[in-house]
Amino acid sequence: MSKSNLLMITTLGLFLTIAESMRFDLQSGHTKCVSEDINNSAITVGKYNVVNPNEGYPLPDTHKLNVRVTSPYGNNYHHGDQVDSGNFAFTAAEAGDHTTCFTAPDHKPETTVAIEFEWKTGVAAKDWSKIAKKEQVEVMEIELKKLLDTVTSINEEMFHLRVREEEMQQLNQSTNSKMAGLSFLSLVVCFSVAGLQLWHLKSHFERKKLL
Repeated sequence: MSKSNLLMITTLGLFLTIAESMRFDLQSGHTKCVSEDINNSAITVGKYNVVNPNEGYPLPDTHKLNVRVTSPYGNNYHHGDQVDSGNFAFTAAEAGDHTTCFTAPDHKPETTVAIEFEWKTGVAAKDWSKIAKKEQVEVMEIELKKLLDTVTSINEEMFHLRVREEEMQQLNQSTNSKMAGLSFLSLVVCFSVAGLQLWHLKSHFERKKLL
C-alpha cells in the first residue's frame, strides 16, 4: 500500500471517528440544547455528568439536571429528572437534527453547574475493543472492519447530502416559479392601473372640451 493511499485511509478514518466532546457551564433556571445531524439507522451513544464543585464531598442538590434527548419529530430517546450523570444509546429511526437538552432547575441564590458531555455517532459509536475480544481477530482485521464502516458511512453521508441538495433545488425551482408568477401579475396590475388612469384623464379632458 502506497503512502498516499495510507494517508487517505487514515484521513477518512479520522474524519468519521471524531466524537463531539465538550464541557460547558449552565446557570440554574436555564436550558442549553446541543443538536447533532444523524442519518437514519445510524448508531449513536452519549454520556454526560455534572462536575462536582467540591471534590471529595457529596454533590449538592443544586447541581441536579433534567435531561431530554429527542428526535427531529419530537420522539423521546432518553429522559432523566434530577440526575447528575447518565448515558444513552439508540439507533436513529429518523434522519435529521437530534437534540439533547440540559435544564438546571431554578435555585435562589443562582448557581452555576459545569457539565461534561460526549456524543458519538456512526463509526465512533462502536466499541471496537469488545469486537476484538469477542471475535479474536487480528489488529489488521479490526482496522479493515473500521475502514469498511468508514467507507459505508461516507457513502451514506454523500447520499444524505444528495437528497438534501435535490430538496433545495426543488425548493428553489418552486420559489422561482412563484416569483415569476408574482412578477407577471404585478406587471398586469401596473399596466391595468396605467390604462385606467389614461382612460380617466382622456374622459376628463373630453368633458372639459380640452381635446
